Amino acid sequence: QVQLVESGGGLMQAGDSLRLSCVLFGRTFSNYGMGWFRQAPGKEREFVGGISWSGESTYLADSVKGRFTISRDNAKITVLLEMNSLKPEDTAVYYCAADRNGSGSSSRRYEFWGQGTQVTVSS
Repeated sequence: QVQLVESGGGLMQAGDSLRLSCVLFGRTFSNYGMGWFRQAPGKEREFVGGISWSGESTYLADSVKGRFTISRDNAKITVLLEMNSLKPEDTAVYYCAADRNGSGSSSRRYEFWGQGTQVTVSS
């Protein structure tokens, strides 16, 4: 059974830092590119960042560049999203996703999804 489990969400204040984690069970983690997406109330799901299977390539949305970092530890089957200088507009449910063929920005390419973790940033 394939399962992606996110953790680390919470209620934060603007300017705070937060780290989200995601673990992939049921598949060989190092075979998958990983992505982070988020969805705010009333908005479409949007790409936050992606990382290749090796970790050598990372991609971040313009809205989070310079503030967020994505990384992975294949030995721990974990992908991380480090979020700094949080803003109220970062408030959303954050999802991690796995794609055997890459780590691009289109949500359609991702095969497996986590259940999401809520991040709320107050001003």
